[in-house]
Amino acid sequence: MAERPKKRAAADKERPFEDRTLLVTGGAGFIGSNFIRFLLGRYPRLRLINLDKLTYAGNPNNLRDVERDSRYEFVRGDIRDRRLVNRLMKRAQGVVHFAAETHVDRSILAAGEFVLTDVHGTFTLLEALRHAPHVEFFLQVSTDEVYGSRRMGFFKEEDAFNPSSPYAASKAGADRLAFAYWVTYQLPILIIRPSNNFGPYQYPEKFIPLFATNALEDRPLPLYGKGLNVRDWLYVEDCCRALETVMKKGRPGEAYNAGAGNEERNIDVARTIVDALGKPRSLIQLVPDRLGHDWRYALDCRKLRALGWRPEAKFKDALRRTVLWYRDNPAWWRRIKNKSRDYKAFTRAYYRNR
Repeated sequence: MAERPKKRAAADKERPFEDRTLLVTGGAGFIGSNFIRFLLGRYPRLRLINLDKLTYAGNPNNLRDVERDSRYEFVRGDIRDRRLVNRLMKRAQGVVHFAAETHVDRSILAAGEFVLTDVHGTFTLLEALRHAPHVEFFLQVSTDEVYGSRRMGFFKEEDAFNPSSPYAASKAGADRLAFAYWVTYQLPILIIRPSNNFGPYQYPEKFIPLFATNALEDRPLPLYGKGLNVRDWLYVEDCCRALETVMKKGRPGEAYNAGAGNEERNIDVARTIVDALGKPRSLIQLVPDRLGHDWRYALDCRKLRALGWRPEAKFKDALRRTVLWYRDNPAWWRRIKNKSRDYKAFTRAYYRNR
């Protein structure tokens, strides 16, 4: 990382959470909704404001079970709306920033919205933060994809970025912009870079929910290349605990990798999915590889572990629970796959030649 300011906010004591209001951006999405549910279950006096534009992946049904909770408030809006962001920032003591365009495949088809949301949207939030000295922390949720691919070894937080996709590049821009606001303005910036998340409520265009729901419908599972690319899979509940740990104990100006060490080839994950559902492996069909497809992601997480975090989920158990959640909640994903014009348009455009 670049040289840091001489003055640094102290992080010797845990930041308190009770009797606080947190602004969560993108809280109707996959990780955001799981995180909101996680926090409400752990902190009885915590208040949450969920700012979400409800684009295609933002789903109000993700939070039906908490929408009547008096501690929870939903605000529909765009993180690029300066007046709205300024107004909400005045009410918060902490910010957790999930809101972003996140699907690599979509970024390959059309990168513009990724730049506008991921980079300019983050800029709008950071500018509001400059005028909100009461905010105790701003947690930028980044991704392991900013580092690019690595055949051997593990990425450390200070390693150079080498993003391969427009999505990864937009997240790298947001990551570095947040860090620049720490260096320049000494704002209370925290950064976390999680590996590939999985779990319930994930939009069904992503690998695991796409393969699970396609298998349930006896449709082909389109696996890129030979299926040998490797990902480190992090169960969403473990990710939520990692976020909590960084919010409590992270040092401003620092980034923290969050991976579970569950390195799995894509083809092995696909086989586990169909086996869990009692479906034939012949549903798995190899298709032309994705443009710029990273070979392997792998993180050195000793820095986060030093704060006391450890992943708890065992990968195959958590994957099976996830797959069975999609089996047991067909109304949730069928509403998207069968009725969403956006979902249908994307799958037609992207898989047309596959």
